[in-house]
Amino acid sequence: MGVSPRKVLAFKSYQNKAEVLVKYYLLADPLIPYTAVLGGILVFKLVYYLTQLTSSFYLRTYNGLTKIQRIDWNNRGVSTLHAIFITFRNSTLSTVSLGVSVGYFISDLGMICWLYPSLGGLEYIVHHTLSEIAVAYSMFTGEGQLYTFMVLLSEVTTPEINMRWYLDIAGLKKSNAYLINGVVIFFAWLVARIVLFVFMFYHVYLHHDQVMQMHIIGFLLVHGTPSALAIMNLMWFGKIINGLKKTIAKKT
Repeated sequence: MGVSPRKVLAFKSYQNKAEVLVKYYLLADPLIPYTAVLGGILVFKLVYYLTQLTSSFYLRTYNGLTKIQRIDWNNRGVSTLHAIFITFRNSTLSTVSLGVSVGYFISDLGMICWLYPSLGGLEYIVHHTLSEIAVAYSMFTGEGQLYTFMVLLSEVTTPEINMRWYLDIAGLKKSNAYLINGVVIFFAWLVARIVLFVFMFYHVYLHHDQVMQMHIIGFLLVHGTPSALAIMNLMWFGKIINGLKKTIAKKT
């Protein structure tokens, strides 16, 4: 039996309305940031449940974890996706990229606060809050996007950090994979969270005249947020070095 012409026309009518909604409302210039943020929240929520579903079916280790460990496992799947997305962003879609990042930080910060301190301590709340404010400001105003993306590039270290946690939970802390992962974290962190930040501060210094022309809020964010994140990066880098030393010592 064929589809009646009335149903075809009704379907096309709904399709046209959907296209109008997307084109003239959701993707209208003033609403793109809000759409991107909402999309980021929805996508990462979906990834959270997909990680939960696939892990429960295909990984025996997952089913033996505690409730908090399973939540952390799923959450790290989300953060890994965000790291991959922001690292391989398209510059022509910078506003959308920043909006998705804001959506991620809102979602992850909500999880951290809800289960505090099981998923992270005060330093994680400070990190996510500063990142969320800085990225949102850059997205809505267009100011300092270069520096915002420089900071977001540090997310390239997130998949390695999450993999280290997965290997630990899976009981592979003594494996060669765990050692190799630790070495990768060391070099990735050194480049993305130490050297890159030094270069960014140097770039701000060289272009201080232009930075001075920013709004006072943007000016404070360009100087304050990276400085606070850099201090935390150095503290975490010290822990990474100590952890790598202990792992190597156990192997020798």
